[in-house]
Amino acid sequence: MLVFLHVTGQTTDQWLAELDKNIEQSGRYDATWQAEIDALKKNPLKNTPAEQFTTCLGLYEAYKIFNYDSAFDYAKQLQVAAARLNDPSKEVYARIKLGFTLISSGMFKETLDSLNSINIQGMPDSVKAEYYSLMGRYYYDLGDFDNDTYHTPLYIAKGNKYIDSALQLYPPASFSYSYYTGLKDIKSGNNDKALLEFQKTMSRQDLTHHQLAVAASTLSDIYIKTGQTDTAMILLIRSAIADIQSSTKENAAIFNLAQLLYKKGDVKRASSYIEKAIADAGFYGARQRKVQVSSILPLIEGEKISRVEGQKTILITYSTIATVLLLLVVVLAAIILRQVKKLQLAKQIITTAHHKEQEINYRLTEANKIKEEYIGYFFNTNSEFFAKIEKFKEALDQKVAYRKLDEVMALAKTINLKKEKEELLKNFDKVFLKLFPNFVDEFNAFFHEEDRIKLKGDELLNTDLRIFALIRMGIHDTEKIAQILEYSVNTINTYKTKIKNKSIIPNEEFEHRIMAIKTV
Repeated sequence: MLVFLHVTGQTTDQWLAELDKNIEQSGRYDATWQAEIDALKKNPLKNTPAEQFTTCLGLYEAYKIFNYDSAFDYAKQLQVAAARLNDPSKEVYARIKLGFTLISSGMFKETLDSLNSINIQGMPDSVKAEYYSLMGRYYYDLGDFDNDTYHTPLYIAKGNKYIDSALQLYPPASFSYSYYTGLKDIKSGNNDKALLEFQKTMSRQDLTHHQLAVAASTLSDIYIKTGQTDTAMILLIRSAIADIQSSTKENAAIFNLAQLLYKKGDVKRASSYIEKAIADAGFYGARQRKVQVSSILPLIEGEKISRVEGQKTILITYSTIATVLLLLVVVLAAIILRQVKKLQLAKQIITTAHHKEQEINYRLTEANKIKEEYIGYFFNTNSEFFAKIEKFKEALDQKVAYRKLDEVMALAKTINLKKEKEELLKNFDKVFLKLFPNFVDEFNAFFHEEDRIKLKGDELLNTDLRIFALIRMGIHDTEKIAQILEYSVNTINTYKTKIKNKSIIPNEEFEHRIMAIKTV
């Protein structure tokens, strides 16, 4: 008799921890089950057909939820032994066992061909009941597989008829009667009746591990449909634990649990459980389950990749980050210092030349705007870089701690300094154009129509504009501009000369006119 865990008093996380423990021990459960099978195999097949039938049936029952190939082989041997007995009921019984194996593997055509060849007239009630319930399961599974609005209702209706026939033959106190009654209610949309029936089934004290797994997994469907995800998850966990403890490889609970966890955003556990489902389906040889798993696996793996990509915001090493930050500090400090000096000069001009008061006030306001915008930009950039450093360190520490050296190398190879530099320049463009929104138009006014700069769709500024944008910000040192834009001094001088030569403004006045462009 099975003593199973109760829901009361345990959270979903506690149940998940219990499931993880059982997954770790699944190899031990499988080894124990295999040892029992090996013990059965040590008993040689006797010469009499009756003894052969009994031995093959025992091995079939051991394999039917454990391994399809072996279950199929012993189901075929069972048919041979039944034919030698010349007992029609045993021949039908053996063919039903073969049909169970075929439907468990998802071989719908082969299942129907096998079951349609059975004549159950005159068979014992127990054989008829098993046949009808298997036919009912066939049509239910076929409906679930098609999952459409036309064929599925027809298959469910056929399945219900077979289950009705089976229920007339099962003893009312049996697990099969209670289970198939509840299953029919679910398929018919009578969830309230099904819930009461399955709660009664789950309260039985004589359930085997496999019966508990089947009942809990089926009951979870009701809670999924009604949006009670936590209860559904606990039932699926109980079912998965029972499957593991009974070495049931033809299962659905852990796959359905992975789907719920994926929808709730627990991608790590969902991926782990899908891998377990894949391993079980592969071990058993369940074709239908492999198809189901293949439908959700790309989504889960895609989400994992997406999250990994999201964590790859740290794209440079500590030394490179430090260098870039230092460069930003130097550049921004130089800008601020230069603006402070301009403010001091402006104050002196105000006290000595009242007629220039308006111009000086404007420069003071402009300088304050520039200072405020770029101080904010400076601290925001620093904050982002420090956050990147922290995330990169955490990711790197974790991989080093687990000795995932290949992943460490892979993480380092994702560094893209060019992209970081482009992002830095793009941020500079945004802040600059916020201060000087008319800069591009006023700059182009210095040229004939054919020589004006035409930006591409995704460009805010290009190299020509950035050079003079930096000059407008007060950075006149060509070497400093070259450092910021990562060009040589000669290249910057060439750009400046080429632009000035195209302008309708005299070369010696060009930069003065640039400085005259106003902020808003």
